[in-house]
Amino acid sequence: MSEGQTKPSRRGFMLGAAVAGAATAAVVTQPLLQPDVVPVADAVVPPPENGGGYHLSEHVKRYYKTTLV
Repeated sequence: MSEGQTKPSRRGFMLGAAVAGAATAAVVTQPLLQPDVVPVADAVVPPPENGGGYHLSEHVKRYYKTTLV
């Protein structure tokens, strides 16, 4: 080695490897972070005048399916 160069350390190598891994993970997951287009409901049901408001929607049906044992 010449006088101007220092011996590479393990700590520097590990830091470089960690930074490279984090950068790779960020690039790979970037397409996954794009928001999906969610279809908008055609008709919005107005809330009832006397309260209540519960109706069996697709969201509620999906929840009920997750609670089955």
